[in-house]
Amino acid sequence: MSGNSSVIANEKIDPSKVAAAAKIILDLQRELKKYIDKGYGPFMAAIYDADGNLIARAANNVVNKSCSNNHAEMNAIRLAEKKLGTYDLSPYNLSLYVTSEPCMMCLGGIMWSGIKAVYYGVPSDKVTKITGFDEGFKPNWPIEFTKRGITVYGQIETAAGERVLKDYVSAGHSIYKPEK
Repeated sequence: MSGNSSVIANEKIDPSKVAAAAKIILDLQRELKKYIDKGYGPFMAAIYDADGNLIARAANNVVNKSCSNNHAEMNAIRLAEKKLGTYDLSPYNLSLYVTSEPCMMCLGGIMWSGIKAVYYGVPSDKVTKITGFDEGFKPNWPIEFTKRGITVYGQIETAAGERVLKDYVSAGHSIYKPEK
């Protein structure tokens, strides 16, 4: 485990959860590099069950599918719901792993889907600083997730995630956001 000294959580930090999440998030970041080369955005998410089985994995494809809600988290949730045949994922005790902190749209989707835990890499303030993406207004979202029984661990393997974002920007890929 590297780069995880500043991990935050809405529960007492469990080193075994951080180590497992770090492995998954690093795998997502490695896989994401292949997707970026195919025109995908710089974010990837995966959903696992409590036994560590992969249920769904998806990259951000806003630009290549011309759909503003095709964020990695939303795509992974859609795939999980389709695979499990339900809009309510809560009975399955699923965890979402994502390369960067979810935006405001994705937080709503996560809450409504029934996902039980969220593990993310790069925090939104760093995403905004590196890329210029507007992550939206998200006041106290980890506290709100706590009230709803959703565990949150963040800032996992941020250095690796920041490198992916910087490479995305350096390569001249689209920074998609509506004009003000």
